[in-house]
Amino acid sequence: MKIEVGNINIEEILFSGSCFRAVKEDDGSITNILSDRVVNIKQNGIYIEVLSSNNDNLEHVIYEYFDLNRDYNKINNELIRKNKDIKDMIDLCLNYRILNQDSFEMCISYIISQNNNVKRISNSINLLCEKYGKEILFNNKKYYLFPKYENLKNLTIEDYRKLGVGFRDKYLVDFIDKYPKLKDINTLSTIDALNELMKIKGIGLKVASCILLFGYKRLDVFPIDTWVKHYMVDNYNIKNDIKSIERFAKENFGEYSGLVIQYMFHSKRNLK
Repeated sequence: MKIEVGNINIEEILFSGSCFRAVKEDDGSITNILSDRVVNIKQNGIYIEVLSSNNDNLEHVIYEYFDLNRDYNKINNELIRKNKDIKDMIDLCLNYRILNQDSFEMCISYIISQNNNVKRISNSINLLCEKYGKEILFNNKKYYLFPKYENLKNLTIEDYRKLGVGFRDKYLVDFIDKYPKLKDINTLSTIDALNELMKIKGIGLKVASCILLFGYKRLDVFPIDTWVKHYMVDNYNIKNDIKSIERFAKENFGEYSGLVIQYMFHSKRNLK
């Protein structure tokens, strides 16, 4: 299927650090595994060619996944109007979008991501999917969807340890144990949603913020790690502590704080 996606760069978005299962093929296309299907995407200008293991509602799925229904031009203009000093940064990110990914998958993925690198995160997630996810045959290869709660509810610490998740094994068991009792995140304010997620062992403010940003479309969260602290101190001359950074982000970027932090990462990468 040919789909018009406009002025975005699919490769840069998929390999920006928030998606852990995308693979670049020899022909330049990218194969990725969404919640219910495998897709292969090849971009040519403002269009992409999409092959999928499941063609049901495919254009809608792609538009939702790449957040193409959101008016980023309007958001960017609003951000620049309030903060003219970030115009150059935004100009470097006009081809970027926030991925809308499966919330259950994001919870587990970001628990695994703690003090970890992308390669090891991806390896552990792929092992989890191969062992407990649904097998899909696509382009004469076997792929595995991310497992559902029902597939994981009886796993033990030892089961997770075999996947190479390290100390995060006990956090995953705690998450699965508490998952049915969690309040519906979509009905909560962002503050309440953060607090609800942080009831899980191993989910602190940064991980909870990433889960809300990439799994629940909450652009107002501001995940803070060491890199963010250094960037904010160096570029905005503010105190190197989480409360000061959070306050600055809320005052200057408001409901789009999470998007701005992704712009920071993306613009720095584009400047290299």
